[in-house]
Amino acid sequence: MLGYTKRESSYKKRQDHGLLAKLAKVPYSIVMYYTRTYQSPIGPLYLTSCEKAITMLSFHGSQTEQDAVHPLLDVAFQQLDEYFAGTRKVFTLPLAIEGTRFQKQVYAALLDIGYAKTASYAEIASAIGNPKAYRAVGMANNRNKIALLIPCHRVIGSNGSLTGYEGGLEKKAWLLDFERSHG
Repeated sequence: MLGYTKRESSYKKRQDHGLLAKLAKVPYSIVMYYTRTYQSPIGPLYLTSCEKAITMLSFHGSQTEQDAVHPLLDVAFQQLDEYFAGTRKVFTLPLAIEGTRFQKQVYAALLDIGYAKTASYAEIASAIGNPKAYRAVGMANNRNKIALLIPCHRVIGSNGSLTGYEGGLEKKAWLLDFERSHG
């Protein structure tokens, strides 16, 4: 990249070694993201999608002046309506799951936890073939950007206790009680 460095009270032009020419040839694409706020019984849920998949569902965000219009978000809202009505047990939305290979293994295991069921961090670690990695499973859970749709709320401590959750333990308890009452 072109730039200047200060050396002994004089400015010397750095060489870019052809980097700018190489960068100009690199193909790139623009990804559009669409965000909308869903009003759920446990508070606002902030959903983001790209053209083809849901990229985020978070309990933390800010209300936008105007919610985005996108057919995938319409489908997500419909499925969330059904979930909170107690009639949907499995989400069928396309998800753009990001993370390391290990995190993706954890997220795949979370998707296998049935509605109104729970699993411990140690059980998830064993399920992915790494039984000693229960703490790493907890960290992967913590980095889940698609809460609720990738059901990290269904993961509990080995002794059955509720442990950390992006939305807070009150919301985790509410979701687990809600699913048990509709299971």
